[in-house]
Amino acid sequence: MRPRLFTPLLALLATSLAVAATAKTTQRPNVVYIMADELGYFEPGYAGNPHLVTPNIDRIATEGVRFTQGMAGSAVCAPTRCCFLTGKHSGHTSVRLNGGGTPLRAGEATIASILKPLGYATGGFGKWGNGGRGSTGVPEAHGFDVFFGYYDQVHAHTYYPPYLVRNSAEVAYPGNRGNSSGDTYSQYVIFDEAVKFIRANRDRPFLAYLPFTPPHGNFDIPDSDPSWAMFRDKPWPEAARRYAAMVNMLDRQVGQILALLKELGLEEKTLVMFSGDNGGADYFVTPEFPRGVHSANKDPKTGVEFRGKKGQLYEGGLRVPVAARWPGRITAGRVSDHLWYFPDILPTIAELCGAQTPADIDGISLVPELIGEAAAGRKQARHEYLYWEFVGQTAVRSGDWKAIQMKPNGPWELYNLAADVSERNDLAAKNPEILTRLQGYAKAAHTPVAEGTFARTDLHERDRAAKFGGEAPPAKAKGKKKGG
Repeated sequence: MRPRLFTPLLALLATSLAVAATAKTTQRPNVVYIMADELGYFEPGYAGNPHLVTPNIDRIATEGVRFTQGMAGSAVCAPTRCCFLTGKHSGHTSVRLNGGGTPLRAGEATIASILKPLGYATGGFGKWGNGGRGSTGVPEAHGFDVFFGYYDQVHAHTYYPPYLVRNSAEVAYPGNRGNSSGDTYSQYVIFDEAVKFIRANRDRPFLAYLPFTPPHGNFDIPDSDPSWAMFRDKPWPEAARRYAAMVNMLDRQVGQILALLKELGLEEKTLVMFSGDNGGADYFVTPEFPRGVHSANKDPKTGVEFRGKKGQLYEGGLRVPVAARWPGRITAGRVSDHLWYFPDILPTIAELCGAQTPADIDGISLVPELIGEAAAGRKQARHEYLYWEFVGQTAVRSGDWKAIQMKPNGPWELYNLAADVSERNDLAAKNPEILTRLQGYAKAAHTPVAEGTFARTDLHERDRAAKFGGEAPPAKAKGKKKGG
């Protein structure tokens, strides 16, 4: 069962067809989506963070729109990326575990695969997490002309891997020994490849999907990086200082991408979006900072906190910083309270680019919210409900109401987020009718998982061992590869 819309379907279909027809006769926009691994909701400067320095991320927000209720697809890396790429919520996705190599099914549509038939160049640079090498989930099998970086999440736990992966082939860095030891810092080369891709495709429409690994740990950055000089003497634990430097380095690269688009004359032809991938992890807890030195889930202005963190379906695990910039199309300086989540990105990009939206998605296009209802020709449709599941946890949201079950057969909790964003006042006993309605949505949303498969697992295991600089013995078994 797919969620019903509050907008009449026939009107929405007619408008979508009109937009698609228009896209065929005008230049199709470029799309650059930058996804920071684990950057928390309150960590960008525009959110008031007193420690972290992010002028270029802030610029996307001030020159475009920032969202207060943009939600991740899941509370951890691989499942949230699957929701993002496929337009499905986690009750329908093929990747619901976070082992790093669980694959998409063969033939499963992604943002890249629906754009490629339209002549788009499709590139991804960073961390994939939706199918290890040798599986049905590799990015080149799902619409990407090129993907460079890490296929497996464990591989991505080092910034000094002995090799990175391009379209399932290894690109060696002989001076690297895994963990925190080596000569070549992976984010530098991944970023450089992304820049080369944009330059090479300046004269055709392109999708640049940039799921960059920083600031996810290991918390490594070269001492020679100018961002480290900004934070090395701060009165925090070294890991917290390294994290802050990694965020600033990432921000610097965001600025370089914006400058590149301007240099190439592509600013007004390109939608740029920036977000985290899941909720913050509350890193670097100290007595002074009980939610972590940089307080990813605590509002620095009001002190209001999100409950939970990465890995949990409370708001702390699901709310992410999101901003979008498109000069001439998105009104600058807007703050949007529209409620949406990662499954909505695929239909949004599909509509803007004139692509065919797969029939089995759960997302709703955000085009009216991005460019305005007048420009879109219709009002913004809204979800009847949003749904999440992860390792026994279930959450469903309808408007301001959110129900959550933290373990199978455990009690359900109910919160009104308009009055209680910290999810402290459980209203389940006082509102049984509302809880029953949300439980019904949850029951309808879940389907049994059907993962992709591996033809061979030795390459995937080799990538995982590369975190430590070593090699794993070949494995000849075929079949499903479970995350874990």
